[in-house]
Amino acid sequence: MHFQLADLYECLCDARPDAEVLIARDRRCTRAQLDARANQLAHYLTAQGVRRGGHVGVYAYNRLEWVETLLACWKIGAATINVNFRYVTDELRYIWDNSDMVGLVYERSFADRVKELASEFPALRTYLVLNDGSDSETDAPGLPYEDALSAHSSERGFEPRSGDDIYLLYTGGTTGMPKGVLWRHEDLYFNIAAQLTGGIESPEEIVKQADNPLGMRTLTLSPLMHGGGQYPLFITILNGGVGLFPISRHFDPHEVLTIVEGERVVALSIIGDAMGRPLAEAKLDKRTSYDNSSLSVISTGGSLLTDAVRELLRAAFGRVFITGGIGSSEIGSAARETPAFDPTTGPRFALDDTAAVLDDKLQRIEPGSGGIGRLARNGHIPLGYYKDEAKTAATFVTDAQGVRWVLPGDYARVEDDGTITLLGRGSECINSGGEKIFPDEVEAVVSQLPAVRYAAVVGVPDRQWQERVVALVELEDASATLTLDEVQEHCRRHLAGYKLPRSLVTSEIQRTPSGKVNYVWAKEYAEKALATGD
Repeated sequence: MHFQLADLYECLCDARPDAEVLIARDRRCTRAQLDARANQLAHYLTAQGVRRGGHVGVYAYNRLEWVETLLACWKIGAATINVNFRYVTDELRYIWDNSDMVGLVYERSFADRVKELASEFPALRTYLVLNDGSDSETDAPGLPYEDALSAHSSERGFEPRSGDDIYLLYTGGTTGMPKGVLWRHEDLYFNIAAQLTGGIESPEEIVKQADNPLGMRTLTLSPLMHGGGQYPLFITILNGGVGLFPISRHFDPHEVLTIVEGERVVALSIIGDAMGRPLAEAKLDKRTSYDNSSLSVISTGGSLLTDAVRELLRAAFGRVFITGGIGSSEIGSAARETPAFDPTTGPRFALDDTAAVLDDKLQRIEPGSGGIGRLARNGHIPLGYYKDEAKTAATFVTDAQGVRWVLPGDYARVEDDGTITLLGRGSECINSGGEKIFPDEVEAVVSQLPAVRYAAVVGVPDRQWQERVVALVELEDASATLTLDEVQEHCRRHLAGYKLPRSLVTSEIQRTPSGKVNYVWAKEYAEKALATGD
């Protein structure tokens, strides 16, 4: 018995082939249509020599072909490589080299960069070009995607698969270059897709989800080139639901609300305040009117919502369940929010047998200790990082009892009631006078100020304290004002004195492609601003 993603999808497809499965604005397909096109692509890739374990890159914006390529690779035991469409040439070169791609599906507008790199990678012999409406003529390598599909059968006829087949996802690269996370299909299914139903005992049982018993119509706003886009899609499709995603190249809250209204979206998957605030403001704008009564769930991943934005979303959408979870490329889904909420640090998360906070000796930190440690998960976790034994050994560890854990780098505090408060990445921790300060904790407090739209907290070099806490804030509007004294007075009511910002810098907050605060930029900007007195 094995749980392989293509097998699971095909079981759902055969049980209800006419069920709608994907909607990308005005393009839509049923399970049978997606299956047929993925079969054609899989046969083409096989004819080109792509075998089990081979890697096929996808260099494209959101579109149905992204999902077709995922499914086609699963069908032949290959893996997709998620190529960030915002990368410059040097970053692309790194991904191509590190991932050992043998095939690439890319949009025509990226042809110049593909042409520039093609000669450096002779092992990458298979190129397929997606028509994106661009009219540029190019001699970059590749066959038109539709030509490749039309020349091959839409029937299946593939070799047997295994739950040990590999799904490969490259991280967002917030701390150094991206790393390829290696998942077994079976582990990914039970970690991600099975979390709503508790899973199944045999692959054939997935047909219980064929008629979408949970009524899932999920609109995912994170790009498919990120785990934050792929994971909600897997949860939806493999539970019999309909996956929707916008195809605009930039986040447009009015487009999102139009889709929610027109497609009767039930669940909305967003990325923290960066999407939550604009969505709420667009909904509350009296110049517009949207019927979003179908929406019952707003879920955030990749970045948590601040309390102020939660309240704004409640004001905008009414009785909608707002939730979030702790997860990452390496840990998958670790914990979900509980009703408990600390206004200082935000939501609390519940632990279970598979999730824990571990100390430096890899022992669980128990409630009542007030201890801080590293968030960890066991059970269905990845195998490690592709071609990186050192980072694999540091992140995937085994305790004294022989239990294997993944430690993605997030720190958390265990509260007296057994819940945990997420503190943030250890790599972003500020050391001020020997005290550890987690930016997330300070940001949650600074964000409560009415004048603050978004906040980022960083440490800059300080001659006396080693690092000084700096609050970088984006103000609510051009008329808003804020002083350091006001920030400190507010923070002093919620935080220990050593955590208070010692400097204040105002600027628009820059973010990574996945919607998270770009802390590399924030630190550099704060240092420069303080040095020049801006």
